[in-house]
Amino acid sequence: MKNYSVRISNIRISNFKNTLEGEISLVNSKKAFKASVLGIYGQNGSGKTSLIEAVSLLKYALTGQEIPVVYSNFISVNSEQKERKASFVFDFELKNDTECITVTYSFSIKAELVNNDNRIEQSLNSSTLKVFVVDECIECPIYSKKEGSKNKRGKVLSVDPVEVILPKCKKYLLAGNTPENETDLKVAQQLAYERSVSFLFSLGFIKILRERFNSNSVPQKDKSEFEYYYNVIESLITYGNMGLFVIRTESTGLLSLNIQTLNFKYNDGTTGALGSISIPLKDSGVIPADAYTVVNKVIVNLNIVLSKIIPGLTISVKNLGEQIQPDGNKGYRIQLMSHKNQQQIPLEYESEGIKKIISILQLLIVVYNDSSTTVAIDELDSGIFEYLLGEILSIVSENGKGQLIFTSHNLRPLETIDKSFIAFTTVNSNDRYVRATNVKSTNNLRDIYYRNLMLDEYRDDLYEKTNNSEIALAFREAGVNSGS
Repeated sequence: MKNYSVRISNIRISNFKNTLEGEISLVNSKKAFKASVLGIYGQNGSGKTSLIEAVSLLKYALTGQEIPVVYSNFISVNSEQKERKASFVFDFELKNDTECITVTYSFSIKAELVNNDNRIEQSLNSSTLKVFVVDECIECPIYSKKEGSKNKRGKVLSVDPVEVILPKCKKYLLAGNTPENETDLKVAQQLAYERSVSFLFSLGFIKILRERFNSNSVPQKDKSEFEYYYNVIESLITYGNMGLFVIRTESTGLLSLNIQTLNFKYNDGTTGALGSISIPLKDSGVIPADAYTVVNKVIVNLNIVLSKIIPGLTISVKNLGEQIQPDGNKGYRIQLMSHKNQQQIPLEYESEGIKKIISILQLLIVVYNDSSTTVAIDELDSGIFEYLLGEILSIVSENGKGQLIFTSHNLRPLETIDKSFIAFTTVNSNDRYVRATNVKSTNNLRDIYYRNLMLDEYRDDLYEKTNNSEIALAFREAGVNSGS
């Protein structure tokens, strides 16, 4: 199997939360930065978190995880479609030493009421709301046996309710062309739908691909073509499980560790590499026994950077004893400890800012060193001293190798990182994301943004104006009405 580094190059969103249409490129073509950084700035409620949630949905899809029902609330009610759906299109660059392949994965989510027999119905009686993944499609350059020919892009796998997968030639190539193969595909599709997971990245479909890859059932004349598409799909799976991480605001109470060497068992008995493990910052938590040594090694590496960011501070893992996990396997209950000025205290008693830095630091280390890692962080600036925030982002953007997507309200990074790494949200729900244009290298982007908010010098859709007099009057009226 070929090894590709993977990163997102473009994101398109439709009918999701308050974003009816939004598209943003993550490719920096102006300068030869190895890192790909995208900082999203804008007014509250203007679509910043929508982008992070879209990346989170991508993570769920690529890893074959169930889409949480909470996402049913994010499908726009303003959609003019016949059925309410939120749609997403992600472009990826798959690179190795010899080639670069542009791959597109698109899908939609829809919510419906389902009864206990998984039959879709309109009544609330005995029904539950579920989110379904639909309209899945993978596109990439079509395999060509002619050397030197330019490959045209086309659909490799497109999910169809009748044929399961189109085009048929690719279905027969990747899954086989027998009645048994057709039955296996239909069963896998139905299970994926019932479980609210992606079909193309479900355990059932991936098992079919891998069994065909490991067997001798692919004709010799088709093996190169099969392996080409198989490598693309497996690269996206590896990226989703081991290279893509999302930190929401509610995730900042966890220390997310990227661990790519630990094997663990899936529910179906198969084994795989564990991409990440999360440890509570405010309480103790249980980790697999096999992960204990690896976690301690990761903490040692984390301390190398932590002690430089917050002089004199390090953390450690305290083993509180053996505990059997729900799956029956042995684990250890651990608690993170803080060390500073020769004193040791539980990390939960440190400031929120320190805990925020620690919660994301190991993933930032991976972004700095690994070109096939993408980390998306909502409200990166929360609790972090603005000068330190600007310096950290400057270091990662100028010398890092991976991909960082973040939202922030602190404008300090506008002065410290390259202007091409910054995008703004607009008040136009049909065109949510824009880049700064015609900004000279000598211009201070922070000053330009501030002036635009006050005077509309740059463009008039970056901020929905508020009136201080009206706000003051509203405060006074609210006080009177409450009897204050």
